[in-house]
Amino acid sequence: MSFIEVNQLCKEYRIAQSGKGISGAVRSLFHREYTVKQAVKNVSFSLEKGEVVGYIGPNGAGKSTTIKMLSGVLIPTSGTARIGDIIPYENRKENAKHIGVVFGQRSQLYWDLPISDTLELYESLYSIPKERFRRNCDFFTELLDMKDFLSQPVRQLSLGQKMKANIAIALLHDPDVVYLDEPTIGLDVTSKKVLRDALKKINAERKTTIILTTHDMDDIEAVCRRLIMIDQGKKLFDGTLADFRSKYNDGFTLKLEFEGAIPAWQESAGYELLEQTDHHWIIKARTEITSKAAMIELIEKYDPTNLYVQEERIEDIVRRAYALDAAV
Repeated sequence: MSFIEVNQLCKEYRIAQSGKGISGAVRSLFHREYTVKQAVKNVSFSLEKGEVVGYIGPNGAGKSTTIKMLSGVLIPTSGTARIGDIIPYENRKENAKHIGVVFGQRSQLYWDLPISDTLELYESLYSIPKERFRRNCDFFTELLDMKDFLSQPVRQLSLGQKMKANIAIALLHDPDVVYLDEPTIGLDVTSKKVLRDALKKINAERKTTIILTTHDMDDIEAVCRRLIMIDQGKKLFDGTLADFRSKYNDGFTLKLEFEGAIPAWQESAGYELLEQTDHHWIIKARTEITSKAAMIELIEKYDPTNLYVQEERIEDIVRRAYALDAAV
C-alpha cells in the first residue's frame, strides 16, 4: 500500500439561495433553497513516501479543498483518504502530529513575538524532545538563512523572511508529509530560489513527502518530479513532467540568426514562420519532429550563422491544457 491513498474523493457544498427583495428574504426564512457545488469530484491518486508532487489547477479547481481534506480540516462528502495508517478527518489530533501545512496567505507566526520565541512555542505544542528541537532549529536556521532575524518581532520582517519562518515551523517536528499552498506567492526571485533549494534539500535528506499547490510553474519545474492537474474538481492528468509535456505540448520554436542577406523563406508543412527581421527568423516546428531533426534540416536548408531551440514553457502548456479541458 502506498503512503498516501486517495480514492474517489468528493466534496460538495450546499449554498443557500436568498430570494430577491424583502418578500424573497422573508420566504427564505421559512423555506430555504440550496444549490450544490461539487468542489472535488471523484479524485483518486496514490503517493509513495518521499515523493514531491505538484498539485495544480486554476482558481476554484479544488486544490485547497483537497489539501484541507488530507490535512483533516474538512470531511469528504464521499470517498476515502488515508495518510499512512491514519484517516485524517477521523483522527485529526494524531494526523496533526505527522503533517506540516503552509498556506501562502496565512501565517502561523505571532505578530509581536520574535521568531525564536515562536519556535519555542511550537516546541511545546508538538512536544518535541529538546535535543531534536535544537538540532532542527540549527538545521533550518542555516538552511533558510534565518540567523539575522531570529530575534526580531514578526511585524518587522519582510514577506520572504516570514515565509521562511513559516516553513521552518511546519517542518520543526519532522512531519512525514508537508502541504505547501502557494509558498512563494509575492516573493522576489532571490527568496523564491532560496525556498526552492531548501525544499529540495529537505526532501533529499529527510525523505519528507511534499505536496505543492501553486500557480507559479517555475516552482513546479524546480522542485517537483510529478504533476497532478485538476480542473473543476476533476483530475485531468497524473504523471511526470516529461509525460505532461508530451501529452499537451504544441511543438517548439527555433531562432535562426543570419549574417548578411537573409535567405528567402520556403513554405513547409512542418514549420511555420512566426517572426522575421533583417537578421533572424522565429520558426514554430510541429510536434511530430524532434528538435535534433529540425536543426539538421534547417541548417542544411538555410545555413544560419546561429540556431537556438526554445522549448515551450510549462506555464504555456498548462494554460493550453486548461483550455482543452474547458472546450470538452
